[in-house]
Amino acid sequence: MAKNNQTKAIDTSTEEKIKEAAKVVFLKKGYAATRTRDIAEQAEINLALLNYYFRSKEKLFNIIMSETVSKFMQGMVAVLNNEETSLKRKVEHIAEKYIDFILLEPNVPMFILSEIRNNPEALSGKLPVRRLFLESVFVKQHQKAVEMGEITEPNPLHFLVNLLGLVIFPFVIKPMLQHNGVVSESQFEKLMQERKRLIPIWIEAMMKA
Repeated sequence: MAKNNQTKAIDTSTEEKIKEAAKVVFLKKGYAATRTRDIAEQAEINLALLNYYFRSKEKLFNIIMSETVSKFMQGMVAVLNNEETSLKRKVEHIAEKYIDFILLEPNVPMFILSEIRNNPEALSGKLPVRRLFLESVFVKQHQKAVEMGEITEPNPLHFLVNLLGLVIFPFVIKPMLQHNGVVSESQFEKLMQERKRLIPIWIEAMMKA
């Protein structure tokens, strides 16, 4: 029994090691440019062992994609469907939550954008876009605010697209800013921390314009 438990522990440890390596490589290179050999090298194992645990690059990619997208979207679903918070607080939560998340996982936005462009069909089933953009508590609150004259822009898509753009786009152009000496790593992080406060102010002004 002890030997079986030890074997299971080794199997789980190796699987997690491979998954962590695959995440690093996929987020950096995307699906098309990644070879199974790249993942094996990142995990510091031989290719035969990787193929033993995960028989194809596609299977491993689907696992990483599902986990990455799920982690990225879960927080947004929870925020936008929270009946206890106002529109203003929802904007503050998304700005805070996603700036912190992307600072820890800086390759995720480009990874998702790349896969949306290269394989939109595979990704669309993993993103609850309709539920977020058309059926969420947020949308109902937005409609009510429009009816009461608190928001002049009637389309909630503008609200969400503007919000997500303000949060995500700085991370998309970060390499260009750093390469050209516009900001250092510490300066960029400070900029993002400032945007947690500024984004809700900008969004509120936009919706009343």
